[in-house]
Amino acid sequence: MFAYYFRLAWLSIRKTPMMSALMVLAIAVGVGVAMTTLTLQYMMSKNPLAHKNEVLYSVQLDAWDPDQPAMNTTTHMPDLLTYQDASALLRSDIPLRQAAMHRFGGAVQVPDSEVPAHLADARVTGRDFFGMFDVPFLYGGPWSASADMEAVYQLVLGRALNDRLFNGDNSVGRTLMLDGKAFTVVGVIDHWELTPKVYDVTNGPLNDVEELFMPFGLHRALEISTWGNTNGWSEEEQNSYEDFLNSESTWLQYWVELPDAEARARYQQFLAGYIEQQQAQDRFQNKREHKYALSTPEQWLAINRVVSNDTKVLSLLSLAFLLVCVVNTVALLLAKFLRKAPEAGVRRALGASRGAIFAQHLIESGCIGLLGGALGIGLALLGLTGLDRLIPGQVDKVAQMDWLMLLAAVGLAILASLLAGLYPAWRIGRTNPAHYLKTQ
Repeated sequence: MFAYYFRLAWLSIRKTPMMSALMVLAIAVGVGVAMTTLTLQYMMSKNPLAHKNEVLYSVQLDAWDPDQPAMNTTTHMPDLLTYQDASALLRSDIPLRQAAMHRFGGAVQVPDSEVPAHLADARVTGRDFFGMFDVPFLYGGPWSASADMEAVYQLVLGRALNDRLFNGDNSVGRTLMLDGKAFTVVGVIDHWELTPKVYDVTNGPLNDVEELFMPFGLHRALEISTWGNTNGWSEEEQNSYEDFLNSESTWLQYWVELPDAEARARYQQFLAGYIEQQQAQDRFQNKREHKYALSTPEQWLAINRVVSNDTKVLSLLSLAFLLVCVVNTVALLLAKFLRKAPEAGVRRALGASRGAIFAQHLIESGCIGLLGGALGIGLALLGLTGLDRLIPGQVDKVAQMDWLMLLAAVGLAILASLLAGLYPAWRIGRTNPAHYLKTQ
């Protein structure tokens, strides 16, 4: 029966091509606009570390102004740590893995190479970073453990930079100059993207992963500053790099991996003990209730509002626009179906039930939605491409539809068309056969 109704629907669509095209276009435009914004919201709200959501935690310590809380996060704590706090936390042996980190960069060049110097984006972090965030290696591996505490001139390259500097060869053991200092390459990362970049949303959740990685223990030797945010509340005199390291300026992201509830409880006790120790040294003197926070990747994305309120509002507006398109489709379907009332009346006189007439026309609505969905996907892809061109380098990683969003677009189109067809199909199903038999 479904195949028969489907054939009737197709014949009806072909019989009224102009009106059918208008309805398909109305559904397609509504779905295209809605899926453009919904895709952006969906891709930005994805948690690429969902498989480790129960073991990874971002650490916050409320080492902020005793008189007023930090206002840039919903936890009212600074989202970055001071160097002195990060160094103290790194001495804990409770986490399975842990890493303090920040963004950095510099000019890289291969000695005696014709490849020109390149200003590379870098991340200064610990060797545990690679295990915590499932970073795949193409060649070699992380630097030695001692490099997290001592000045060891080793680094890990991203694949793109390795291709640029070493033509894609295995560069492990080769020498690379970074801002005039010689480093030994110990590893090359394979293709790896983390979108949103959960471990550093403060410097742009949609930014590219860094091109190279450097050991945390190099800070004092190279007096490494940060290319990211540095926040502070205290008026401190900083006359040297050591003053900066010992200041209350916050500039380091900090992540820990706690494999189970017992480790999490022990680490919470450790943080509470550390805070008490700092209070004895005249720090953390605020009267606020919470002085530390452990946030999973999912919570961290929400705390930092990776999906902004503007994006959410835009999605709601696009759905409202789709509703307007559905209303217009209702009017067109009603006009089309009522013109077929005599035909429906004859079918009713020959024994067709109201339910059969209703189902036949609802299937025709669904067919229009299916065609509108296919065209709507094309319009959504066009819209995403347009956004990528309008905002280059900002939304390229999220301006793309995966298979789930493609299915969602088709489903949304069919749902919209079925909603639009409910009333017209019900009206045609109520046709009185006697009236049309008299007129014929």
